[in-house]
Amino acid sequence: MMRIFSKYTWRFSSKKKEIFLTFDDGPTPEITEFVLSELKKNNAKATFFCIGKNMKNHPEIFSKIISDGHSIGNHTQNHLKGWKSDNTKYIENVLECENVISSEVEKSQNSKLKNQNLKLFRPPYGKIKKAQAKELLKNDYKIIMWDVLSADFDTTISGEKCLQNVLKNTKEGSIIVFHDSVKAAERMKYALPNVLKEFSEKGFVFKAI
Repeated sequence: MMRIFSKYTWRFSSKKKEIFLTFDDGPTPEITEFVLSELKKNNAKATFFCIGKNMKNHPEIFSKIISDGHSIGNHTQNHLKGWKSDNTKYIENVLECENVISSEVEKSQNSKLKNQNLKLFRPPYGKIKKAQAKELLKNDYKIIMWDVLSADFDTTISGEKCLQNVLKNTKEGSIIVFHDSVKAAERMKYALPNVLKEFSEKGFVFKAI
C-alpha cells in the first residue's frame, strides 16, 4: 500500500526516538480539551486534522490548539468521503476548509504557526480518488496518511485493544491516528494517556508534523 501510494506520507524515516501523534475530526467540545490537557502534561506536540465546520462552530477550541503550539491540517469542510464525492465538489470542500484555517490563523498571534506549512491534508476515512489526490498535490498539499491506526473509532473494541494497537505497531517516525470525536472518545481517553506515558518513559519525543 505504501509503495503504491508513494506520494503520500505514511511515516517519517527517522532513527531518532520521535513519534507523530495526529487527531482527526475535531475540534470537539470537552474531547479536544482533554487531548490538549494530556499533551501539555507530557510536553507533547501533535497535529490536528480539523473539519472546517467544526472549526467554525468551535473557534475558541481551535484557537486553543493554535496557542498551544500544535500543527493544523485540513480534513475537508464536511468530512467528505473521496470515493463517494464528485472530484470538483471534493476539491471545493477542501478549499473551503483551507479558507477557514487561514482565517483563524490570521487572527492568531502565533507567529510560529503562520510559518507552518498549512497545506497538510488527510482524507476522511483514508479514502481519496487518484484524480483528487493529484489535484491536491499539484496545489502543494502534502497528503498525510499513517502507519499506526489506533482504531479508537471502532465501537466494538475496548480501550485496552485500542492501546495495544498503538503500543505494538509504533516505531521511530511513526504517524499515529487518534480521533478527538464523540464516537472515539471513550477508547481514545483510555489509550492516549497510556501511550504518552509508555513512550515518554522510553525516551520518545512527540512532535508535530
